[in-house]
Formats: sequence, C-alpha cells, structure tokens
Amino acid sequence: MAVKFIEDYGLIGDGQTAALVHRDGSIDWLCWPRFDSDACFAALLGTSSHGCWKLAPVDAITSSSRRYRDDTLVLETDFELTTGHVRLIDFMPVENDASAVIRIVRGLAGKVSLRSELDLRFDYGSLRPALEIGQERAVAFVGPDLVVLHAPTQLSQQGTCIFSKVEVGEGEEIAFCLRYGSATAAPPPPIAAGAALRSTEEYWRSWVAKFAIKTQWPEAVRRSLLTLKAMIYRSTGGIVAAPTTSLPEAPAENLNWDYRYCWLRDAAFTITVLLDAGYHEEAKAFRDWLLRAAGGEPEKIRIMYRVDGSRRLEEWIASWLPGYGGATPVRIGNAAAAQRQLDVYGELLDSVAAAAKAGIAPTEREGNLVAAVIGHVERVWNEPDHGLWESRGNPQHYTYSKVSAWAAMDRFVRRGDLHRSADGGFVSRMDGLRDRMHREICEKAFDSERQTFVKYYGSDEVDPSLLNLPLVGFLPVADRRIAKTIAAIERELVQEGYVHRRLSGEIREGAFLACSGWLAECQLMQGRRAEAERTFDHLLRARNELGLLAEEFNVRDRRLAGNFPQGLSHLALVRAALRFEQRASNRGDGHGP
Repeated sequence: MAVKFIEDYGLIGDGQTAALVHRDGSIDWLCWPRFDSDACFAALLGTSSHGCWKLAPVDAITSSSRRYRDDTLVLETDFELTTGHVRLIDFMPVENDASAVIRIVRGLAGKVSLRSELDLRFDYGSLRPALEIGQERAVAFVGPDLVVLHAPTQLSQQGTCIFSKVEVGEGEEIAFCLRYGSATAAPPPPIAAGAALRSTEEYWRSWVAKFAIKTQWPEAVRRSLLTLKAMIYRSTGGIVAAPTTSLPEAPAENLNWDYRYCWLRDAAFTITVLLDAGYHEEAKAFRDWLLRAAGGEPEKIRIMYRVDGSRRLEEWIASWLPGYGGATPVRIGNAAAAQRQLDVYGELLDSVAAAAKAGIAPTEREGNLVAAVIGHVERVWNEPDHGLWESRGNPQHYTYSKVSAWAAMDRFVRRGDLHRSADGGFVSRMDGLRDRMHREICEKAFDSERQTFVKYYGSDEVDPSLLNLPLVGFLPVADRRIAKTIAAIERELVQEGYVHRRLSGEIREGAFLACSGWLAECQLMQGRRAEAERTFDHLLRARNELGLLAEEFNVRDRRLAGNFPQGLSHLALVRAALRFEQRASNRGDGHGP
C-alpha cells in the first residue's frame, strides 16, 4: 500500500473528537468517543485492514479537488469522471450528544456509481467487532463500543467490510450517517443530514465571525482559529496538541509521539491568542481546565493531561501497527508526562495573569494554587529538567526552562492580583529571588565568547526556544544580547526560510513550524518588517491547500511531518499575524532587570 502523504488529509471534528479524511475519500483516522480514546479507524498508521471508511467512485477518476466550505469545518471533495461529476461532503455535527460522521453524496453532472466500504477495527486496528447487518442499517459492537451505520441503500458484508453501492445523477443527493453509541444501549437513530449540515455550517460561521480584527491574511487566520476550535474538547475546555499519534518527525526514525493530550505548556500560548482574538469564553474555559488539572499540589503537576484533566498517560506500543510509512514504534500514551519541565510553572502563571488582565475574574482556588506554585518554584528552579523539547536524555539546565521559571516569579511579584492574599514578607523574598534568578540566567546561559544565549548552561549551541526570551519579557528585543541571539538562530538554524531545532547530525528532522512564527514576531519587534513578512510567508506556504499545518515541514521534500494538524503551529500563525497588526499581547507586560 502506497504511503499517503500527511498533507493529503483534511480535518473534520465536533469538539469531542476528530477524523482525518484523505483526498481519495477514505477516512483513515478516528478515535471514538474522545480525542484520546482508542482509534476505530487506524489506517493512517497502517493499512486499510486496520480500519477505515472509503466512499469514492467505482470508476477511474480523471481529476479531483477539495476545499472547506467558507468559514466552516465542512469538507467538500469533488470527483470528476468521464461519466459525470460528483461531490462528497464530509462533516461531524457539533451539537449532538452522540458523536457522528455524516457523508453526503451530491450529483453535479451525469451519472456516477460509488461504493462505500466501511471496515471498523477497534483497539487501534487490532480488534474486529461483531456485525449485525440489516437492509439499510448495520451495527458493529465490541466491549463497551457500538457504532451504527445508517445508509441510503442495501448493505451487505464483504469480508470484514460493510459494503454498499450507490448511483447518483445530476441534482440527486444521498447521505450516510455513522454514529457512536454504547453497547449497552439501543443503537442511536439516524440524523437528518440536510438539517445537520445547515446547523453545523451555522455553528462554525457564527463562531469565527466573532473574530473582528482585520489582518493581512484573513483567510489563513480564520482557518487556523477554526482548526484550534476543533481541537478544544468542549466538555472541559482542554485543547489537544494534535488529534493524532505517532506521525513521525523524521523518516525512518523513532521520533513518534502521542499528541492527543492537553499540555500545560500550550496554556500560555493558547490563552493569550484566544484573548487577543476576542474569544474570552474559550480562554476562560481553558483557564478553568488548567486550575482543575493542576489540583492543589504543585510538586505533582504534570506537563500534560487527558482532555478531562485526568493524569494517567502511561506509554505503550501498538506493536501490530506498522506505522506511518513504516515508522515505528506506534506509541499510545506519552512517557514525557512524568518528566520535570520547569517551564510549565511560568506558563501556568502567565495564563492566570493573562486571564486576570483580560477581566476574567480570579477564584479563591486560583489564589491558593498560585501561592503554592511560587513556593514550589522557589525550591526547584535551580534543578535540571528535560526542557521545552522534552528530551529523553539526561536532564540539563535549559535556558528557556530557567527563563520561564523566572517568568512565574516575575508575574507573581509584579501583579498584585496574583499575590493579594500572600504575606508581604513572602512577596518581598520572592522579589529578591526573581532578581537573583535573572542575574544567574544572564551569567550562566550567556556565552560571552559567542555573545549569545545558549541552549543550556555550558552549551555552545543556540536553540529556537530562545526566541521566546523577548516574547516573555525577560529582556527587551533591543538588548544587544537578544539581538545577537536572534542573529545566531537565523544564521545557524534557518534553512530556506524555515527554523529548525537542529541542522546537524544524522536525524533528518523537519523544520519546527511554530518557531517560524516566533522568529517572525521577533523580527517584527526589531523593526525588520520586510524580513518578518518573508518568514511569515514561508510559514503560510507550508500549509496544505486546506490551510492546515502539521508540527513540522520537511524542507527538502516539501512535505508536512509530525502530528497533524498541530495546535502550536496554528497558534504561532495567529499570534504572528496579530503581531503585524499590533494586536498581540506580550506574555510579559514588562521587562526584567
């Protein structure tokens, strides 16, 4: 089976989960009922025998095209054949209790025969369900899971597939409805496809219409906002990093990770972008999710959680899946959840501070947590950690981690609303610690010979995470040390306009796309608008034709890489676009000593 490229997929979702639809009409990835549930379509990481649903013309296709309906997550794919022209409309209704996928086939010209082949495989492609097939309804169930297909025509079983064949002529329309349910309850009934389509379109359009800022790139920004909204688990407000697992960062390497979880690190990026874009409701929901997930013991805070805020993400290998393009292992869960990463404390305090500054009322629990977090930062800030990039090697004194820990202390000291219930002596002590932290970082993380900040204490390498130093207010962008660091990153880590985390060694990792957004911001803050626009244009050109970004971009092959779509990439795009309009808030509203 030929590899399907990541950029050939489109995203549909309902705020509970998401599916990836290939341009050939096959849904190759879907976890039900939640983003972090087991997959029932896992062909993305294997073959069609690991679960997929293909709906496509029987005869040879002469050409095809696809697009989202304007300002929606409704995906249209057109197939042209010598016999006619047909449109496939894929979407997930947003406001139903039970998650569903609806596929509408609309005849545009001539007559076209299509076949539907539904092969459900639970437990990430390892488990075939029992099937009960009626004339126009099929029920699949195993363990607690039940999926029912409502079809417009006679269904049959062919091998492991639920099969049907239909013909549509010009002006005709038929619909398939696939719904998730409980194996201990009655199968859910079909959904009226036309009404669901109209309400789904209205949902997405009314949501994105709240974005009222004029930008140079309105389509790209709106599409990124819609993509981010699709990755917010609406029951809790948590946002997943990506709806996929184990899409490799580099070909034939084992850099495959599960991103279907909520990172505390993403909180500061997400909340500030949502607030700047005018989405206070979503920002508040994420702030509340953050407070619930963090609990009351800072020393037990994890860097990531499940969408409901639970913390068990033990990593295991789905050994039966051959992996995307043969890249193994396929990881479920994420062992990095147990790492020490000091930057999360700064990002947590940044999130709380940004929400308070925007008028989102603080809670008593928030005040107690903030004080406890600061006390914990005082105890651990000078210990090594695994850093922003979640290195699985030996811990180091990563510069960005130290700066982010400083940012936690800085926000606490400078914002009275964060320390209103704290003892004055404690605040004074933290003020002194903040200044000592700043001095130590400037001394130990700065290479006086190279005249740049470096990746970690004692390193001789720069790292793109250092682009965040001016963005969090550690030093002004005009500071000579920052200017030299930005210049070194441009010189040593930028290839063909894209920022990489590394360009040496044997691992052919792609450019990390969020870093291009960070660089564009820094260049713009330096007054280098033309260069910032060129950097931002490279980020835009990495999108597929639907406007979606993965985690990385393989510059040599011009291919997307890593989990897809990636929230951090889209957050960086929106934030940089707002920076061009002077509408992006700094994560720190002041600068260090």
